[in-house]
Formats: sequence, C-alpha cells, structure tokens
Amino acid sequence: MFFILSKALLFLLSPFFWILIGVLFYFFRKKEDKWKKRIKWTVIGLFLFFSNSVIFSEFCRLWEVPGSKIEHIENYEVGIVLGGMFEYDGDLDRLSIRRQGDRFIQAVTLYKRGKIRKILISGDSGFVTDRGLHEAKQIKSLLLKWGVPEEDILTEEQSRNTHENAKYTVKLLKQEGFSGRNCLLITSGIHMKRALGCFEREGLTCDPFSTDLYTNRSRNYYWDQYIIPNTDNLRLWGKLFKEIVGYVTYDVRDYI
Repeated sequence: MFFILSKALLFLLSPFFWILIGVLFYFFRKKEDKWKKRIKWTVIGLFLFFSNSVIFSEFCRLWEVPGSKIEHIENYEVGIVLGGMFEYDGDLDRLSIRRQGDRFIQAVTLYKRGKIRKILISGDSGFVTDRGLHEAKQIKSLLLKWGVPEEDILTEEQSRNTHENAKYTVKLLKQEGFSGRNCLLITSGIHMKRALGCFEREGLTCDPFSTDLYTNRSRNYYWDQYIIPNTDNLRLWGKLFKEIVGYVTYDVRDYI
C-alpha cells in the first residue's frame, strides 16, 4: 500500500501540478477582481521561478551529494548499482536507457578500470504495474553479452524501492559471504542521501559515487540559463521534492 500510495502522490509534488491548479482557478473564477489578478501573477511568478535553470541548480546543490572523479576512487570489493535506470521496450524486446542510466555506464567504467571487482545490480521494477521490466535480471543478461564474466555479476531481483534495495542487497551480500566493509554505492546524486541512509540503517556503510548530477559545482552557468525559462525544470523540481519528502517519510517509517 505504501508503495502504491507513494507513486500516486508523486504528481502532487510537481510545480507543474501547482501551476495547473492556479490556471484552472483563474479561468473558472468568473468575477474579475483582485483575487483573480493575484492568481494570475502568482501563476506567472511560479512559472518563472520553477522554470529557471540557475535557481533550480542552486537549490539542488543543497541536497545533491557531489560526484567524484574516477581516478580519485579507491578499489572496492563490490559496486552496488541501484535500479531505476531503464525502461523496457516490449515491441523491440530490449532495454531502453533513461537519464539515470548514467549509474550503469559509470559502474561498467569503474569495473573496466579495476576500481570495483564485482557489479551488484539491485532492483526489479519500480512501476506499479507489470511493464515487462525486470531490471537486475535483464541488465545481467546485457553484461554477459558484453563479455563480463558471470562470477563478477551479482543481482538482487526483489526490490521495488530504495528501502528494499538496501534490505535485500545486505541480505544477498551476507549470503554470498562478503564482508560488506568495502562497498561503493552507485546512484544518482539527487538520490544518494536517501540511499546512503537506507543502507546505513541496514548495517552497511558504503562510500558514495554520485552519477547523473544536476548541479554545476563550479557555478559556470551560461547566460541563457539565467533568463530563458526551461520547462524541463518543472519536472526536475518534482524529482527534488520527491527525494526530500521521501527522505522525511523514510525517517518517520524508520527506514533510515
């Protein structure tokens, strides 16, 4: 129930939803008065604020766990890669990568460069309904086709959310006889804080390796990012709010 409810409420965290509600209030309020004017300027203000790339980046910077250069990473026994990276194309019978697929790309790069000995893929599907995606199993098949030895691939194929990622991954590591003292956690920078908390709650302290970062740590912005609205930022704010609310919710439920 918690899993389904969290998915249903996700849309409510998006600034797009708030702006949509404001627009509806404006058009359905027949009387032209001060409240209708306030609604109009509120909607305009919300759009300009939440569509600005620099504003989003500066706020996201407060939450996102910074990334590291691969050459600065030590060697690890296991690289734990959290799911949520792919969708499944049923027509073509193949995986389709999303932005979060950077986790997968970086994990393979770390493996090829000898920074991690084994790749552990954690997660089955985060969708409420069955869409043909069974991520850990399908990614393992892909890695095998790329020539990665089967003994270097571990899969946790039960979890549907971050809490379960940590719970079942720690259980798997114990079953496989790993000490759990030398693990690198590979996930999105915006997701890393909640992920680290979940794994620590399960008794496994990992070092972070953040991927698909949204922030510009050098603050080297382009001029258009200051003044030209980008509607994609409305979606990104939803992701940021999701992580903040998710962290608080996990804390209340004693998942972190």
